[in-house]
Amino acid sequence: MSIDVGSPAPAFTLETTEGSVSLADFAGKKLVVYFYPKDDTPGCTTEGLQFTALAEAFAAAGTTVLGVSKDSVASHTKFAQKHKLGVMLGSDPEGQTVEAFGAWVEKAMYGRKYMGIDRSTFLIGPDGKVAAVWRKVKVPGHAEAVLKAAQELG
Repeated sequence: MSIDVGSPAPAFTLETTEGSVSLADFAGKKLVVYFYPKDDTPGCTTEGLQFTALAEAFAAAGTTVLGVSKDSVASHTKFAQKHKLGVMLGSDPEGQTVEAFGAWVEKAMYGRKYMGIDRSTFLIGPDGKVAAVWRKVKVPGHAEAVLKAAQELG
């Protein structure tokens, strides 16, 4: 399933490091949902740190940031504490939210094909519609690009 700009964001409810959250909790507000493959891996740690570094700017833009992977809440808590992450991390062990956003994809490494999370980010506007989509994210500079889009969304 592919989510395009202008599409309604898929409804979700996830357990996070800060309790249960759902898309409905953000009605009338901006939300960034970024999907990442695995807690405490180099790229995912860097991405989390970059979003954390811009947490105040996202808050000033009226935007909440939610990172999502299939890791458990316990894993997220350990990951967030170890790296002093300042973003909410959602656990999707069954992959329902990952799949609803089209972030569960076939990948290949060393000629071996497998299913995994596509590093992707969605900016959801106050109207509950997807305002911007980033697929196959390269981490350097990504959080800044998302912040700029959130600021421009008004």
